[in-house]
Amino acid sequence: MIEKHIVLEDIDPVVFYGINNVHLQMVKSLFPKLRIVARGNVIKVLGDDDETERFEENIETMRKHVEQFNTINDEDILDIVKGRKTKAESVKDVLVYSISGRPIKSRSENQQHLIDEFDRCDMVFAEGPAGTGKTYLSIALAVKALKEKSAKKIILSRPAVEAGEKLGFLPGDMKDKIDPYLQPLYDALEDMIPPAKLQDMMEKRIIQIAPLAFMRGRTLSDAVVILDEAQNTTAAQIRMFLTRMGWNTKMIITGDLTQIDLPRGQKSGLSEALSLLEGIEGIGFVRMEKKDIVRHKLVTRIVNAYERADRENKATSTQEKTI
Repeated sequence: MIEKHIVLEDIDPVVFYGINNVHLQMVKSLFPKLRIVARGNVIKVLGDDDETERFEENIETMRKHVEQFNTINDEDILDIVKGRKTKAESVKDVLVYSISGRPIKSRSENQQHLIDEFDRCDMVFAEGPAGTGKTYLSIALAVKALKEKSAKKIILSRPAVEAGEKLGFLPGDMKDKIDPYLQPLYDALEDMIPPAKLQDMMEKRIIQIAPLAFMRGRTLSDAVVILDEAQNTTAAQIRMFLTRMGWNTKMIITGDLTQIDLPRGQKSGLSEALSLLEGIEGIGFVRMEKKDIVRHKLVTRIVNAYERADRENKATSTQEKTI
């Protein structure tokens, strides 16, 4: 007889054990010769050497399954114990899985282009209308790199520019003041990483979220760095950001040139960068289009309506100048 203690690292034990310990009970039924007791993230098992070793191997496979897919069910457990592939493992071209187990992958030709350019280049610009998945897909690529250990940290940034509203002074400390600007980044991360693990990663600064102004003076190495809403950067700001790039780092810059919130007359740094850097080896460019919109179908119709209005206003302005 031998007793072993197995620690469930990097996963949420609640997901592993299941609601009311239903998964744990199933595991116990599949290994009736063993005495199994679970406390927190530690499983204590008592039994003969061969059966205990087989149990330990299967538990590690189940742990890796939860770590990769953020979920596990009775069918998965049975497949693992029987030595078969689970259904989730048969799905192809998945970047990461949401906390509910939903596969996150490209949903359009240009989204796949973004994935391919990220693999090919160290710096990628993704420009296009709202709802095309630029930010969400970029964060999924960063989380994938972190899981595969090709990056040691994720750094997410945004310019703190108000979208047409003057919010005035916000209450609280520095984090409280800047968090509203960064909430879309938190939303995406919370969809891909379990809450306890995300909190731990942020406390250890494996994942860092900060306004663009906080990037000055830093050298960003061994990381995936994402600049979101880059259309709201000035030429000086985006130049500063792009030159923060260190060794073994990949950068993704996303933005929508139709939603610039800079003061009237101030040129977007993203617009200038797209023009200046085109053709430089090692930099990829992805142009998202209306067909890539993956939000509610009304978003596409709204984008179309505003584009028509912009064209009409431009035509009227041109006509008035010629008169």
